[in-house]
Amino acid sequence: MRISSDGPRGRTPRALPAAAPAVTAVLLPGVVILGLGLWGLDRGTIWRDEAATILVATRSLPQILHLLGNIDAVHGLYYVLIHFVLGGQADAYLMRLPSVLGATAAACLVAALGIRLARPRVGLWAGLLYAASPFTGYYAQEGRSYAIVAAGAAAATLMFVHCVRHPSWPAWAGYAALVTVTAWLHEFAVLVLAAHAVTLLVSRAAPVLWRGWAAAAAAAVLLVLPLADEAQGQSFQVAWIRRPGWGDAEALLRLAAGHPGAVFNTTLLLAAAAVLAPSVRRGTCGLAAVALPLAVVPPAVLLTVSQWQPLYAPRYTFFAFAGLPLLVAAGADTVLRRLPERVRPSAYVQVTAGAALVAVAFWAQFPAQLRERSPESRRDDFGAVARMAERDLRPGDALLYLPKTGRRLTETYPRAVAGVRDVALKSTGARSGTLYGVDASPAELRARMACLARVWVLFDAEAGRPGWRTRNPVELTKLVLLERDFTPLAESRRRSGLLRLYERVGGPASTCAAGAGPAPATATPTEPTSESP
Repeated sequence: MRISSDGPRGRTPRALPAAAPAVTAVLLPGVVILGLGLWGLDRGTIWRDEAATILVATRSLPQILHLLGNIDAVHGLYYVLIHFVLGGQADAYLMRLPSVLGATAAACLVAALGIRLARPRVGLWAGLLYAASPFTGYYAQEGRSYAIVAAGAAAATLMFVHCVRHPSWPAWAGYAALVTVTAWLHEFAVLVLAAHAVTLLVSRAAPVLWRGWAAAAAAAVLLVLPLADEAQGQSFQVAWIRRPGWGDAEALLRLAAGHPGAVFNTTLLLAAAAVLAPSVRRGTCGLAAVALPLAVVPPAVLLTVSQWQPLYAPRYTFFAFAGLPLLVAAGADTVLRRLPERVRPSAYVQVTAGAALVAVAFWAQFPAQLRERSPESRRDDFGAVARMAERDLRPGDALLYLPKTGRRLTETYPRAVAGVRDVALKSTGARSGTLYGVDASPAELRARMACLARVWVLFDAEAGRPGWRTRNPVELTKLVLLERDFTPLAESRRRSGLLRLYERVGGPASTCAAGAGPAPATATPTEPTSESP
């Protein structure tokens, strides 16, 4: 592709430097996703995964390391990164900025891959498709590691292509370093190695390339093993995941390819055109040989492994999405080049028409883009719960969290519970090395609640439903005491929580053990206790 501009009248038009189309193709998708990522970034609320990010990242580094020995080691490097970004502030906007920048880098890297594997217009279209997808937009505005992991995986893939075409041990070392750092941000990113192995297989790579890749892959895996070992010991964190089925695979495809209809069908047709085109398949490390394994292998491996050990969630494979826009863009390029010469538009018109089609696809999915920026886009709306609590609670009120995971409100929205006494708290999360702190024992909890005439109870969305039960002895004690000794007076409900005021039947006990009242917000340290999130 060559772009020229007309000079002053009477002069010969002067072409832009050859590098200009490539630079534009890389930068423009980054500008687009940066704008889309900043649009509506502050939704006025967070959800439970983001609450965990703020809850941990606002602690001191020693407190973070204490926690990681008990839980959430798989996110440790990300928490340390966000710790320096937040600087101790519970700020949702700041927390999400690294994800916006990660998505921006990923879009630029996808474009660079398209240029390296095909031509500038393929890179431009692929980068724009990546940037305009609601799938990308979701994780670009998520206060978790997945957009940054996607950027790392795209960078590792670009380095892999460089290693295959210009092999050297320093290049392979750089590749190993990129894979290692990305996998330390989230361990499942190591599956990018499997995708690259398939690329070498279908490309019939020379033995020297296999040796280089194998050495780099072995180094990366060895460096990630300590994280994997620690995460294995904390596998209770993913006990909620159920075995995926065909419906989960289909749902992931629809997330990646677009909503049912013209966008979805066109995406699949163009991707198929890229895979079947001889010109795209020809040569070592061609576009289809790189993009198709990247898009398919990591999710396929995780879905397969999850039939025995359930580990699959769509967000864990988001980094693989980069392969699909590359295939779609290459498919569009293939269709254009197959047109007869007499009806084929100029290069400039082709580039513009491709960008316009991406804009049409974006507009067709605009309702999804709007939804991603609303509180309804996530499972929880803790902002609404916090505003409800701030309206109803007063300093000195006694508050019981049921279950204790509701304490994420304390650190993510401290104003909502300012001056409120936490009835069950024995040790804070920061001191105990846990996410949500340690509750008093059932006996101590009974003594504390015996002194209360009234108590507010914050139920999370699940516990607020009729018939909710738990096997946790402390949570069971809370339920029993509320049902036996108290009666509800008033309540306020939001989608993600229920705040109910209880009054003791017959008044408080005539005698209370000394110090048996509700614990203050900061309690005496106890021994570290691990917990499920």
